[in-house]
Order: sequence, then C-alpha cells, then structure tokens
Amino acid sequence: MISPRIDRLLGNVDSNYAAVLVAAKRSRQINNYYRNLGEGTFDEFPPPMIETGSKNYLTIALEEVAAGKISYHYR
Repeated sequence: MISPRIDRLLGNVDSNYAAVLVAAKRSRQINNYYRNLGEGTFDEFPPPMIETGSKNYLTIALEEVAAGKISYHYR
C-alpha cells in the first residue's frame, strides 16, 4: 500500500509520471545524504525536509512531495 495516497500527491504534482520522477530523484538524494553523513561530506545533498518515522527513502520522498516541500520544473 502506498503511503501517502496518490490523491494527496496529485495535489502537488501535474501527473503520476511527475510524482514518480520527482520522488525517485529525491529518494536518491536522501540515500546519498545518509551514505555521506558518516564522512562529513553532506553539503551536496540536503537532509530530509520532514519529520517521519519511516526508514524507507522512497516513502520519505513521497511524504515530502505530499507536503509540498519539493518544487520541480520540466526541461
């Protein structure tokens, strides 16, 4: 089951496709943040922007999209 629900995500993105792309890119950034945290080189990747109990990076990214913390634009 997807959490948060897709209808909450679509309030902040244009389509399902955009939600997938934005969440995938952000989850990779969160992964890199936690990987580099021990080395002290986390300037490139911002930390998670919400408080959550989840350890899954994709869930954290989807919650950020649902909360409206992530903005994007098409190239």
